[in-house]
Amino acid sequence: MILGRNDQRCSDTMFLEFLVWFLLLGLRSVASQQEDVDFTYNGFRGVNMSLDGLAQITNNGLLMLVNTTNQQVGHAFYPHPLHFRNSSTGNAFSFSTTFVFAIWKLIRFGGPGMAFVIAPSRKFPGALPGNYLGLFNMTTIGKPSDHVIAIEIDTLRNKEFNDIDGSHIGIDINNLKSVQSATASYFSNEQNRRVNISLIDGQPLQLWVEYNGDEKQLNVTLAPINVPKPTIPLLSLKIDLSLFIVDPMFVGFSSTTYVMPVYHFVLGWSFKMNGEARQLNLSQLPELPHLKTHKTRPRLFIILVSVIGASLALISVFIITQFIVKRKKKFAEVLEDWELNYGPHRFKYKDLYIATKGFKDKELLGTGGFGSVYRGVLPTSKTEVAVKRVSHNSRQGEREFIAEIISIGRLRHRNIVPLLGYCRRKEELFLVYDFMPNGSLDKILFDHTKTESMLSWCQRFRIIKSVASALLYLHEEWERVVVHRDVKSSNVLLDKELNGRLGDFGLARLYDHGTNPQTTHVVGTIGYLAPELCGTGQANPSVDVFAFGAFLLEVACGRRPIEPRASEECMVLVDWVILCWSKGTILETGDPKLGFDYDVQEMELVLKLGLLCSHPIPTVRPQMRQVMRYLEREISLPELTPLGLRTAIDDTSFWPSKGFSDVSIWCPYPSSTKTRSSSVVESIVSGGR
Repeated sequence: MILGRNDQRCSDTMFLEFLVWFLLLGLRSVASQQEDVDFTYNGFRGVNMSLDGLAQITNNGLLMLVNTTNQQVGHAFYPHPLHFRNSSTGNAFSFSTTFVFAIWKLIRFGGPGMAFVIAPSRKFPGALPGNYLGLFNMTTIGKPSDHVIAIEIDTLRNKEFNDIDGSHIGIDINNLKSVQSATASYFSNEQNRRVNISLIDGQPLQLWVEYNGDEKQLNVTLAPINVPKPTIPLLSLKIDLSLFIVDPMFVGFSSTTYVMPVYHFVLGWSFKMNGEARQLNLSQLPELPHLKTHKTRPRLFIILVSVIGASLALISVFIITQFIVKRKKKFAEVLEDWELNYGPHRFKYKDLYIATKGFKDKELLGTGGFGSVYRGVLPTSKTEVAVKRVSHNSRQGEREFIAEIISIGRLRHRNIVPLLGYCRRKEELFLVYDFMPNGSLDKILFDHTKTESMLSWCQRFRIIKSVASALLYLHEEWERVVVHRDVKSSNVLLDKELNGRLGDFGLARLYDHGTNPQTTHVVGTIGYLAPELCGTGQANPSVDVFAFGAFLLEVACGRRPIEPRASEECMVLVDWVILCWSKGTILETGDPKLGFDYDVQEMELVLKLGLLCSHPIPTVRPQMRQVMRYLEREISLPELTPLGLRTAIDDTSFWPSKGFSDVSIWCPYPSSTKTRSSSVVESIVSGGR
């Protein structure tokens, strides 16, 4: 009986051991199948890819990520999720991939690039085109929860992301600020040196991305397809990818467009988990299309019409001649030799005329002291734009003015409305901007008829920080100092998400860092003009800070800086806020439309910061970097008292008086001295409008 039990136990033990070994072998086999994914595509004809946005596979097998459609995204991913981590150790597997790509641009400057991506999903909800490469937006970028690893092939230098130049390769982890980047180049084994490569001339290039899980080493190598793989990689980074990878992940490509025509192609792709990716057969790769830059249509048609017309009756020749002359006069524009250097920044008047339907009133967005703004759709690219029509009667400094307009057109910041270019015709100047669908901030702030379009305090505070960030970029972070000179709510435009963007750079002035600004004409808007401007004529960043102070009070209080029809003590917004502060009721100056639905500390911060920025003494005003730190609560406001501000405003001893017979004509605080009457102020303001 005892022996029987032992035999039974022995049999049970052997069965359990067999079952364990069977399960282990099965799991190992499944894991091996998942880990050793291996595919090679010499062209994509018939290949099952997960495509999104503009991405498509052409008839000859090219993977076209984007085409010339503006402000769009294209994604192309291997359709199946891959396991990148060892389930027992948690370490990231080794992997290797190589692909051949080509980027073609109509115009050889600017514009976003493309990226090889490893991500936990093939979808990127809310991802923006342009500089964000279709991977992030302003709120998702930089979050550790993104788990996005990308090798960016970037053709635009974006200072917001600390890009090194306008043609580089970068390693990105959950951000577009590359962990490591280098100018697009390869190590020539024959010449024993690095050779730079153009990324945008449409020539096929090959990229290798290799990760060694044991050594935790990531290498990225670039070369033209007619050059063997270089022995020295372009980028080499010690990094443990298991810290950023979740299981499973997807691999593929992301690409975007902006406002200039561009094509991004992938000709072939090879990938291998736990091994070296197989070489692509370059002879089997599909051919790229013959893409040529668009040139002005030859005038052969006009010549042929003239030749044929000469053989017709004189009356026919006369009619055709008259038609051509009238058409040329209708679309005649000023174009001088020196403007040819500005290339794509110069728009044709004919295109702007068609875009705005002949500048019809129904396309009119608004009218200000310096021109009218029209909505338009460019006939070729179908890009939606805003066209500002400005009259000018003087040619003095016109060349310098347009040179500065072109320089401003190179500004790139998420809180600045891009200036796309300009056009000159007779005595008119046209400035072309990106179109902002929600219009200007002042129309929402002061529209008392539509309560449903009222901005919440959270939205207002976000807009304030957006404008502050834009001014910091203009004053300190761009290659030159840009003084906007017309900061106000009507020049803050709102995109479709109601983010604030500073626009209208028609009055802006530039100068180099470390130099003094040139004396210039006094221009701007009453209520936003710094008191020292009329004396010195120098437009420096402190002038913008003063206007930003008026803007802060305008947004918080829902009132314009000067209200001629208000009572004398409430006529000037700065005076009224100081008066209420001295009574201990500063929060009562907040916009009544907000009710009590606002953050008390934020409201008080904005009101007092507005008074500090509007200080009549320029040296007391903070710089925009300090303003940003105040708004982010990194530092506290300096000690301020309503009495001190009132005294500084009333003390006109520091104000410049040279060339001015009556200081009240230009003083931004017209009710601050007893000698100024309400009627004078009202006449000044109405004249200023």
